[in-house]
Amino acid sequence: MKNITAYFLLLTGFFFLTSCKKGEGVGGSSTITGKVYVKEYSSVGNLLAEYYGDQERVYIIYGDGNTYDNDYRSSFDGSYKFEYLNKGTYKVFCYSRCDTCASGKEAIIKQVEITSNNSTVELEDIVIKK
Repeated sequence: MKNITAYFLLLTGFFFLTSCKKGEGVGGSSTITGKVYVKEYSSVGNLLAEYYGDQERVYIIYGDGNTYDNDYRSSFDGSYKFEYLNKGTYKVFCYSRCDTCASGKEAIIKQVEITSNNSTVELEDIVIKK
């Protein structure tokens, strides 16, 4: 009986210790911010305009995944913000026009790591073509 009790306590302690580690994703206290910068081209490749893009869809992937976990529309000044993140690795991306891609678009991806709680990581501009 003592062996069963000791085994149960050991197993319970193991599950308790391993369940406390939080992976990438929401539930934390950190933030990723940045801006989307648009370069607008004509059909023959001439640059028509450059500006910070409003209402551009920005996606985030938690950890090593390949599918997005959340998205955000950029504000009037091109800014976006993903809040309440845990420590870990993230990929933030937007879709850009691609004249040589079969789909006509490509993902412009920025990888970032949050290394401490209560931190804000500011990414360099995500530059996309339209």
